[in-house]
Amino acid sequence: MKTLDQWFEEYAVSHQNPKNKAIHYICVPAIFFSIVGLLMSIPSAFLNNLLHLNQPIIENWAVVVLIFVLLFYLRLSVAMAVKIAVFSFLCLMLNFYIGQFVPLWAFSIGVFVVAWIGQFYGHNIEGKKPSFLKDIQFLMIGPAWVVQNLFSKK
Repeated sequence: MKTLDQWFEEYAVSHQNPKNKAIHYICVPAIFFSIVGLLMSIPSAFLNNLLHLNQPIIENWAVVVLIFVLLFYLRLSVAMAVKIAVFSFLCLMLNFYIGQFVPLWAFSIGVFVVAWIGQFYGHNIEGKKPSFLKDIQFLMIGPAWVVQNLFSKK
């Protein structure tokens, strides 16, 4: 099993250009955020009946998926899992409030599409294919790489 640093080293190979990096610092969190919104948009009657919490922020499919996402990060780094958990919670809260004013699924699809266009534009600038085309797990490494690069003391 690769360490988080090994994942980062391999991911960094196709993320050297400063413009591509800047695009990723915006688009990767936006994609993560939009996926949380899309998952929150899935009807959750089953979860409501199962849990009986009446808490829409935590009683939705996004929380179920995020538990597994956090387990992925936890096996790589406790510190990174905590950072992603904080970001995930912020995504849940913000998506909940956005959903009070606009259809969350439509807003999330818009963000998702625009962010992916940005990602592919960044890789066009870089001249290298996105890492996830080599290994799908890089879709999970991207958010951690952004957190590491934006908030680490280097």
